[in-house]
Amino acid sequence: MKGSTDDTLHTPEASSIAMTLVDTHAHLDEEGFDKDRAEIIERAVAAGVVQMVSIGTTADSSRRAVEIAAQYPQVFAAVGIHPNYLTHVKAGDWERIEELVRAPRVVAIGETGLDRYWDTTPFDLQIEYFQKQMDLSQRVDLPFVVHAREAEADVVTELRHAASRGGLRGVMHSFTGDLPTALACIELGMHISFAGMITYKRSQALRDLIQEMPLDRILVETDSPYLAAQPVRGKRNEPSYVVHTAQVVADLRGLPLEELGARTTANARSLFRLPVP
Repeated sequence: MKGSTDDTLHTPEASSIAMTLVDTHAHLDEEGFDKDRAEIIERAVAAGVVQMVSIGTTADSSRRAVEIAAQYPQVFAAVGIHPNYLTHVKAGDWERIEELVRAPRVVAIGETGLDRYWDTTPFDLQIEYFQKQMDLSQRVDLPFVVHAREAEADVVTELRHAASRGGLRGVMHSFTGDLPTALACIELGMHISFAGMITYKRSQALRDLIQEMPLDRILVETDSPYLAAQPVRGKRNEPSYVVHTAQVVADLRGLPLEELGARTTANARSLFRLPVP
């Protein structure tokens, strides 16, 4: 895999995998999962995905993530408001997030961050809520989950502002930035999470970057139901497919899939303080 731009990637058979993985970013509350959510989680567990973090994007989405985590022992929740939904925030929504963060099985704040790609939310409002959610993270001692799209330099600036108040603990989700950005985030206390995009032919720069990352800061995710990995591209994404991303990372680092899985699982459990089943 190293140095390759071939779309044909090693595709592991789920039934033969003796390993553990954590899907650190999935939107399990999405309506498209309502009819078969239990089966999706069962398939993930069968593929070696022993734990999943369901990520909130609004106050309502965060409440649903908490409810799903209460229903399935493999699922934990993150609660927060995504930058692209801030113009829809209603009176009392932020107070609901502050209440939900104390619910059982909530392990993170977010999805928060900054987005210059979609011109739907005033940027100063995005910064305000990014700082609010990082401040909440520091107050309740939970990590935060960062969305960054065409705003990586802005995110690093805001991370540095937050770091002036205290230590940071969080993850750059579905990372697509460059090596200097990744290293700056790591220096500030962040983890770097990779999703299915690293399996695409056009993503050679990301694959090159992965070879420079410290292994103790790498996480894997699906961002399901979006952006399925190359071997299942075009299908609805789901947590079991994180194995495809993990395989590419393993190949790039010259590790057996089982070892890469063990390392990234340990990283996820350390960051989110997930229990060992």
